[in-house]
Amino acid sequence: MGPYTSYMKYQRIDKRLYIDNRNNFKAQMQPGSLAIFNSNDVITTSADSTKPFSQHRDILHLSGVDQEESILVIFPDAKNEAHREILFLKETSDLIAIWEGEKLDKKQAFETSGIKTVYWLDKFDTILKSLMSEAKAIYLNTNEHLRANTEGQTREDRFIIKCKDRYPVHTYLRSAPIMHNIRSVKHEIEIELMQAACDITKKGVNRILEFIKPGVMEYNIEAELMHEFLNNRSQGFAYTPIIASGPSACVLHYIENNKKCEDGHVILMDFGAEYANYASDLTRCVPVSGKFTKRQKDVYNAVLRVKNGATELLVPGAELNEYHKAVGSLMEKELVDLGLISKQDIEKQDPAWPAYKKYFMHGTSHYIGLDTHDVGSWVEPIKAGMVFTVEPGIYIPEEGLGIRLEDDVVVQKTGTPFNLMRDIPIEAEHIEDLMNA
Repeated sequence: MGPYTSYMKYQRIDKRLYIDNRNNFKAQMQPGSLAIFNSNDVITTSADSTKPFSQHRDILHLSGVDQEESILVIFPDAKNEAHREILFLKETSDLIAIWEGEKLDKKQAFETSGIKTVYWLDKFDTILKSLMSEAKAIYLNTNEHLRANTEGQTREDRFIIKCKDRYPVHTYLRSAPIMHNIRSVKHEIEIELMQAACDITKKGVNRILEFIKPGVMEYNIEAELMHEFLNNRSQGFAYTPIIASGPSACVLHYIENNKKCEDGHVILMDFGAEYANYASDLTRCVPVSGKFTKRQKDVYNAVLRVKNGATELLVPGAELNEYHKAVGSLMEKELVDLGLISKQDIEKQDPAWPAYKKYFMHGTSHYIGLDTHDVGSWVEPIKAGMVFTVEPGIYIPEEGLGIRLEDDVVVQKTGTPFNLMRDIPIEAEHIEDLMNA
């Protein structure tokens, strides 16, 4: 079955995902309450130009509706059974189809979301007034990601102001804690979509391993990846890619990608394809010449050992802060063996900034899903079904060498996490063989 609108590249997703996600949300709602979710704005750049539309991940997670000017209402205890789940959509027409492309009609909206009651947006205020008369509490949605920049006002923000102004004496509750909870544990269909994103990323890796050689520009590599991603139903990169050769690999968020790849350097490449709005997040490091030096390979293999050891620690019940400390201990040993820190450095270290942080200064793992840095609790124990990156690194500015290795893994009920990137080359010798084939 093809995409449901003319501007979606991905195949239609089984609506069971969204039905199950809404049921998970409802299970945590207070009795007699309703929840409202808004789509993102279309962002204007200048004149009549806009950025490509990116749907708000929460309404997407609960409905699958991937278009602007959409509202989802969930009211499990509504007296009118038809109003327990409602979608409000921008009214479509033949004229809109000609100018903007096809939008969801009511039948397509049901096929996408599993929601039977669909109204055009012009009915929203009237119907909301009726629903508010019987609702005891209202869940409103705010961006509570720990690293979020919330300076810009969103469509959701404007709605919250409007809602509280019109209905000042209702009880208001937060959707974000529930969304962080249910989004962090992935549905089997979501795992399949994330696997699809990782499989597209793998095709990109295979393409660039044949392409990289001394003299290519970092942006040439970026272009090869984008070509492969677009050819495989991806909208492109899940986040701004890092293609950092030589000393640039020691700049953690280097995104200029404008330098020449020199013989003798190692390129750190942190990128991932998106698929159906799901992110993949990969890092690989390869020698420009096709062959690592002994020192480069020693550092590379040290990082790989830490990555493999860290992966084993991602099990249900583990605490993320304790996990990161344990990974630090793995890294500490490797840095001593590489001669980068000494046992004396460790003995006199500041516990708040351990000695290993000089060469490995970032966290090892983050949640990944509909967002590259996905939502989820940092204080609750890990659960099966959560998906994390595993990405240790060693950065040695004085040697012009930075190595980071990263895969995306699914926490299992028992045993080692399942690696969604298990088929993407990572062993140093394998990479050398592929580059010299």
